[in-house]
Amino acid sequence: MRRIRTATFVSLDGVMQAPGGPDEDTTGGFRFGGWVWPHFDEASGGLMDEAMGRDYDLLLGRRTYEIFAAYWPQMDDEIGRTFNAINKYVAAGPETPLTWAHSHRLEGDLPDAVRALKATEGRDLLIQGSSEVIRTLLAHDLIDQLTLLTFPIILGKGKRWFDQGARPRAWTLIRTRETTTGVVANTFQRTDQPPPTGSFGEQTPSEAELARRERWARED
Repeated sequence: MRRIRTATFVSLDGVMQAPGGPDEDTTGGFRFGGWVWPHFDEASGGLMDEAMGRDYDLLLGRRTYEIFAAYWPQMDDEIGRTFNAINKYVAAGPETPLTWAHSHRLEGDLPDAVRALKATEGRDLLIQGSSEVIRTLLAHDLIDQLTLLTFPIILGKGKRWFDQGARPRAWTLIRTRETTTGVVANTFQRTDQPPPTGSFGEQTPSEAELARRERWARED
C-alpha cells in the first residue's frame, strides 16, 4: 500500500495560494503571489527537499497540474528531471488535456479513486499545492503524513490547506526544522486515534459555571 504525503508552503494563517510568483494563481483577486521568495534561501530549499523525499509519484489537482505542466517540462534541473520522469495522477475532468508525459487522469469520485490508487503497490503519492485535493482527502482520512513549511507572514485572503470538513484525528509530530529567515518545517504522522481531550477546570463545577453552560447551550 502506498502512503499519501503532502509538502506544502503555508502562511501563518494557513494560506497556500500562489507561493511561487505574482502570476501563478490570481484566483479571487489574490495579489500576494510569490510570498515565499523573500524568505527562501538554501536552508529553506533543503527543508523542501527533505519534505518531498526521494521516491514518489505526484498527486495533483487540476490547477496545480496546469501550472506545473506549463513550467516543468522545460526545466532540466534535478527537480525538473524528477517531475518529468515520474507518474502524475491528476484530479481533473476530460476538459483538461493531460499533455505532460506520464500523466494519468483519476476517474470518478476522487476519494474512491485515490483510495484504490493508494491500495496498489508503488511509490508514495506526494501532493504539491492542490488545496482542494488536500481538503477532500483530509475529510476522508486518506492522508498519512503532512509536512507544512510555515512562513512568517499573514496573507489574510486566499486558498487554504484546510477547512471545516477535515476529519478529527490526532497527529504526531515526527520532525521539526527551522531556518534563520523564520521558516519552520513540521512533519506530522497520522495516528489511528481521535483528538485527545482533558480539562483544566474544577472537577465539581460551581453554580455559576453550570449556569454558564446552560446559557450557552440555549444560544447554540
